[in-house]
Amino acid sequence: MPQKQDFSLQGTVVAVAADRGHHFSKPTRDSIILVEGHGVEGDAHAGQFVRHRYLARRRPGLPNLRQVHLISSELFPFLLEAGFEVGAGDLGENVTTAGLDLERMPIGTLIELGPSAVVELTGLRTPCVLIDRFRAGLKRQVVSSAETGPAFKSGVLGVVRAGGPVVAGDSARVRVPSSPFRALPAL
Repeated sequence: MPQKQDFSLQGTVVAVAADRGHHFSKPTRDSIILVEGHGVEGDAHAGQFVRHRYLARRRPGLPNLRQVHLISSELFPFLLEAGFEVGAGDLGENVTTAGLDLERMPIGTLIELGPSAVVELTGLRTPCVLIDRFRAGLKRQVVSSAETGPAFKSGVLGVVRAGGPVVAGDSARVRVPSSPFRALPAL
């Protein structure tokens, strides 16, 4: 059974992104607005029920556990070293952070973004074939072959528990649940 990991409880928002269409990458923006129980205002993945195209076709009544996609900017130099130039919004994330080891946080972790927004982590983002369509061979870089640590390095997903604006430069503060550690499941 995984134990509580050591990770930073304070980070920074590096970039924010949103897209009304279901495109793989999202354009960065000056700001986004998180809406409680809904997601990122004006984003294709926002909504009470699942909006992921594959899942929505098969089970449209599922709750949307993928309202917000967060990714750590520390992934980008790792990918560059492997020959893949990737930047904020390229992997479809809404919030790019620095200083947080997102994939190692437990389920139910709350990430406070900016002055009022709060996202509750629900799972690891499962990389799909679209990653290789974006950059051939990239999927292999974000799937971990290690026996320890998270299975995927392509960010985390969450639901909005409190709304508000988020901009680059905002703080990203972590509140870990008091319950026993449970690793983020793949979503």
